[in-house]
Amino acid sequence: MNNIIHATIEGMHCGSCENKIRSALVSLEQISEASVSAKNGSAEIHTDTDINDDTVRDAITSAGDYRVTGLQRTASESTKPSPSTTHHTTTADTPPESLYPLILIVGFIAGVTLLVAWSTGNWRVEPMMRHFMAGFFIVFSFFKLLDPPGFVSAYRGYDLLARKSAAWAWAYPYVELMLGVMYLMAWMPMVTNIITLTLMLIGAIGVLKALLDKRAIRCACLGTALNLPMTKVTLVEDLTMALMAIVMLGLMMN
Repeated sequence: MNNIIHATIEGMHCGSCENKIRSALVSLEQISEASVSAKNGSAEIHTDTDINDDTVRDAITSAGDYRVTGLQRTASESTKPSPSTTHHTTTADTPPESLYPLILIVGFIAGVTLLVAWSTGNWRVEPMMRHFMAGFFIVFSFFKLLDPPGFVSAYRGYDLLARKSAAWAWAYPYVELMLGVMYLMAWMPMVTNIITLTLMLIGAIGVLKALLDKRAIRCACLGTALNLPMTKVTLVEDLTMALMAIVMLGLMMN
């Protein structure tokens, strides 16, 4: 049995308020998902286990100058949130969901990688993969850093490490940026690829779990500037980067 708590909240004004409140709510282990709307002055909170009202109120008020004016509980036979309760519902401030931006960005990174290979005449697999991964991490960290609080809120909705540690969620864009620079400079390639392999596999597990649970959540791979749905494409993205790290490790050992 999945419980749903409907909270009425005063003091929200924008998307940043939504992100702060949602981040505070999902940091509680009893809460599996939360949808927050500044426009409606409300939140819909999904819990896997029992949680008392005071804990919910404290979490919301700890996020800022907000006041909970009402809490109502309902029960659902399914753990799958309905479309109206998922946090990526399109509003006037949220762009519509589309995988096109992700495909376009990855295409541009691949194109630049090919141009570098053509201009240098170096078509070896190792430098091409290294340049692609450098571009991938640098560009993706840029989008995450456009709205760090929003990224943290979305990322903690499905990543295994981020759900346990908010500090890790805040640090992750900088870790990606560091990996991009390390790939670009070919600095400590063995360490770089081991870190990448580990992070991508952990990320893939979190994405796979979200997909198996059929939770309609927002993909945080490009932050909040672009509204990307969590689909199998996200899983393929993580596994592809993990595979590339494995290939590069194999090339270094030969």
